[in-house]
Amino acid sequence: MNSLLARLKRDSFVLTSLVSKDFKVKYRRSILGVLWSVLNPLLMMLVLTVVFSLLFRFRIENFPLYLILGKLIYLMVSNSTSAGLSSIFQSATLIKKIRINKAIFPVEKVIFEMVNFLISLAAVVVVMIYFQVAPTFALLAFPLLLIYMLLFCVGLSLILSALAVFFRDIVHLWSVFCLAWMYLSAIFYPVDILPATAQKAILFNPIYQFICYFRELVMDGTIPSLASNLTCLGMGAVTLAAGILIFRKLQNRFILYV
Repeated sequence: MNSLLARLKRDSFVLTSLVSKDFKVKYRRSILGVLWSVLNPLLMMLVLTVVFSLLFRFRIENFPLYLILGKLIYLMVSNSTSAGLSSIFQSATLIKKIRINKAIFPVEKVIFEMVNFLISLAAVVVVMIYFQVAPTFALLAFPLLLIYMLLFCVGLSLILSALAVFFRDIVHLWSVFCLAWMYLSAIFYPVDILPATAQKAILFNPIYQFICYFRELVMDGTIPSLASNLTCLGMGAVTLAAGILIFRKLQNRFILYV
């Protein structure tokens, strides 16, 4: 028990140090610094609102809020998995020099992006105030969404980071996949414009499920159903279990390929 506690303490220290380092690197020499985590989604929302509400003329109430909620969820999943993907081979020097829990590296990338996601929620508050959307008690269920996304993103990052050590082409393929994933997640458009078969297929898209959950909390002011919670939890838990299994099976060979 003492050795387990010591290992957890050491791993938490390494995680904290790596997250702090990433923040310093990301915002180094930036005048606005962390404020970009708020300004960036707001600026993207303005551009995309013009494109999709004026040019494509989608009629969705409070469309900018609808858009920014979906975009933030997508960015959280996309950014964390893309960073986690390359986390192992980018840490090759450290892995070769010291004995360390290798899973720390993809997990740290997810935690870093989760912190950025939480900071960027200030942009959601600004949009809610502008459109006079009042917060409700349903937001008390928001931590559940964070848990579901954390499980999913950690699991997927473990899978991708392990595979990328052996197949570097995954780095390029994943960027293309994420672009397609964005357009298949009903971020910019109402899902009812899709054909019936596509509407059924999109239910298997984890990002879409997380986005719907977030929109229910913020825009509808309701707590998602038990079925919705079980779906999001199941997607997160299954992905995490698969990630742990694959990562553990491959990690002993990392040192030969990084």
